[in-house]
This record gives sequence, structure tokens and C-alpha cells, in this order.
Amino acid sequence: MSHLLSESERAFFERIRYGAKGFEFKNWANTFHCKPLYYLAPETECEIIELVRIAVRHGLPLKPVGTGHSPSDLACTDSIMLNLGKMNRILAHDPYACTLTVEAGVLIHQLNSMLEQRGMALSSLGSISDQSIAGAIATATHSTGMAFGDMSSTITHLVIIDGTGRRRECSATEDPDLFDAARCSIGALGIITQVTIQCEPAFKLHAVQTPDTLDHVLDSLDEVVFSAEHVRFWWFPYTDNVAVWRANRTTQPKQVRVKSFWRDRIIGYHYFQLRLLKSRLLPDDLPGINQEQFSSRFNRRIEYIDDSHRVFNFDCLFPHHVNEWAVPWEKAANVFRQLRAWIMAEEQKPDGVRVQFPVQARFVKESDVWLSPTYGQAVCYIAVIMYRPYHRAVPYKKYWQVYEDIMRTQGGRPHWAKAHKMYYYDLKKAYPKFDDFVKLRRECDPNGIFVNDYIRRHILPPDEPILTA
Repeated sequence: MSHLLSESERAFFERIRYGAKGFEFKNWANTFHCKPLYYLAPETECEIIELVRIAVRHGLPLKPVGTGHSPSDLACTDSIMLNLGKMNRILAHDPYACTLTVEAGVLIHQLNSMLEQRGMALSSLGSISDQSIAGAIATATHSTGMAFGDMSSTITHLVIIDGTGRRRECSATEDPDLFDAARCSIGALGIITQVTIQCEPAFKLHAVQTPDTLDHVLDSLDEVVFSAEHVRFWWFPYTDNVAVWRANRTTQPKQVRVKSFWRDRIIGYHYFQLRLLKSRLLPDDLPGINQEQFSSRFNRRIEYIDDSHRVFNFDCLFPHHVNEWAVPWEKAANVFRQLRAWIMAEEQKPDGVRVQFPVQARFVKESDVWLSPTYGQAVCYIAVIMYRPYHRAVPYKKYWQVYEDIMRTQGGRPHWAKAHKMYYYDLKKAYPKFDDFVKLRRECDPNGIFVNDYIRRHILPPDEPILTA
């Protein structure tokens, strides 16, 4: 393809080339990979506009990528991949409105530092801070707390370069349809270059984690969900054991959590990974491993106070397969009971499926972001995980199929960052604004340069022609 580019276009590509030739992209969990024809790192909006025009001219698909944390092929392409890591500047700070405007390539942990220096913080934050801000909002990344929305809902203004090379600014009052679609666009509408984030004054969180039982939590779910500003829990399959985490804002002095090297690093990481490696050959060990992990690490009260972002974040251990859907939060108990019944039934079969801990529940406020799983409803995100010890394969597909079947019957919507089996006609039913999004996508990307396998599989009507080369 490079021989089709003009001399000036080749020189432009060489100037912003990122990394060595032959670069292979792999996501964090090492479950998806691709070899883009070009891996580029623009530094300005003008360079992105020029890239879009070249892509249209030659029919070259174009995909931005963050840090590759999405456990799916969302960012994969064999054409042009853009790394926005060099676009990481602060553009504006409004201390009175408590907003910060940054370029799209800023990583969340960089954003946390920027905000901390200015006496501000994100109101809610997910488990990790390694994603770029654009990647986080593209998939409606979320934390937990029934009074708090996902990260997409915290955006008050953004700039996007669409598939014609047009620079478009939008907000709740300026091009509001594009705004509500672009805040969770999975890269289908264009390349977001800057965002303004609604923050709040910096705060500390007082977190308390306690053991409980699944039946008690499900029977009193209304009470549990609203028992603190931020609530999540983990269930340990094959047991009735649950660890419930609650956090509230506080003005008390810090009481930093001191981790035990033996309990958290040796038992909770190295020994756990070795046991999971063995369970690939002896899957009947998994129920005992789940019980061991609860007894050794979670069957006690843990209490600490720290800066908000340090409390929200936690160690996700090693690479894993993960599937996560959101259901109306009132349906969460039904999901857990059905999933538990299936897991226990499988345990009785000599060749039945065996699963790992945890099954995680988090709760998020409704939003008006068109493709956010929280659109029009407060939800419970339920995640199932199968760790990959030392990057080795583990069986998970039957577990995923049953889990997705249960979530679908309860009105579930999949997390966009995860690999899932919900397609065009399913999504039309699940999202009231899906048809509007598809129509807007055609307007924003008439040549299909932002279409990759993921977009084609989940967003495009099956009979829609793809115009890219």
C-alpha cells in the first residue's frame, strides 16, 4: 500500500511513525493482537485531520488506540493505528466550575496527578488508572456508586475529528445529538482529541471491606446498595461467601492500608497463580481454591482512609478473560441466583464446568449517553473472570455463554470494552437510541474509515456495504 502514497504523504507518515516497523499490537491480557500497516503517533489536531484526509483518499481504515486494556478486538486493525499518547496536555482549568480540559491521550493516572495538583478529583473512578481518558469514555468505563454515573457522563464538552476530516465541537447545548453519541462512541464516529471533565474538590475516602453471605446480600440488596456512597461486592463461587466493600467521603486523617507481603503478595498472587496453573489439569481443585482465597485474604474486616483515586483503584492481579454486562439493578439478585444454580449443578457433573472467583457486582447511576449501558436506567454491572496463570489458556467459553444467556434474559447490556456476543438486531432492542447512533455514524463516517471488525460485527446493519478498500 505504501507505494500508492505520494512522496509527501510517505514523508508525513515517516515523521509521525511510532515504534519500530513490523509493530504488533497486543492488548493487556494478551488475548487479542494485530499487525497494523502503519503505527503512528500524531501530536496535534492538524496532523489527525491530515491523516483522516489521507485515509479517505486511499481507502485506508484508521483506528485510534489507548493503552490496550480492553479485553476485546475493539482497537484492532491491519491498516492505520493511531497512538494518541503524545497528545497529553492540559488545555484549560476552571477552578470555579471545577472542570479540567485535557487532550484525549492523557492517561487516567496522569489525570489523577493533574487534578491532585489543582485540588480536584474525579468523582468516581474504576479499578485501574492505566487507560487513556478517550479510551475510558469511548467504552463508558465505570466505577460504583448509585449517585454517580460512568466516566462518559462526566464529560461536559468534547472535540472530535469525524471521517471527513471536519473538526466538530459539541456539548449539551452545541450539537447535543453528537455530544450524547460521542461520549460513548467505541471509536465509530471519529477521533476524539480533547475533553472537558466535570470534577469535584479533592476528597478522601473511608473504605471498609467486610465478609458477608451471598443470601444475606441478595435478600437485602436495597439496603446494601444504598448503605454507602460507593458499594461493590465479590462473590466466591461454590461458597456462600461474599466480600462487601463500602466507601464514603471523609475529612478524617489518612489511615493508609498496609498490605501484608505474605498474605497479599505470596498467597494472594504467587501461590494463587501456581494453584490456578495446576487447576488447568485438575479443575476439581477450583472450588477449594476459591474457598482458600476467601479464608486467607477476605474473611476479615479491612479498613483504611486515603486519597480518593488510591482507594478506588486496586490490583487486578495477572491477565485474565473477563466478561461484564449491566442489568437494571433490581434484576441483580435474579442473575446471581441463576448463575449460582448453574455453577452448583455443573459441580455435580464429573466433566462439568469449574469456575474461578470472583463474580463482581458494581452499581452505577443512569445517564443520557446513547450507547452507555446506563442509558435511561440505573444498573448493576456483573463481571465474571477466569484468570490466565502465566498467560496459559483456560476454558471459559461455556461459562461465558451461560452467563450471557442469563444476562440477556434480564435485560442486560454488555460492556463495550469486553468481547461479547450481542449483535446488531440484539442491540437495536437493547438501546432506544441505537438507530439514531447508526444514522449518525453514517453521517460522521460516510467512507467507513473508522470501521474495523468490531464495529462491523456489532454496529453496522448486516446488509450495509463497506466502502473502504
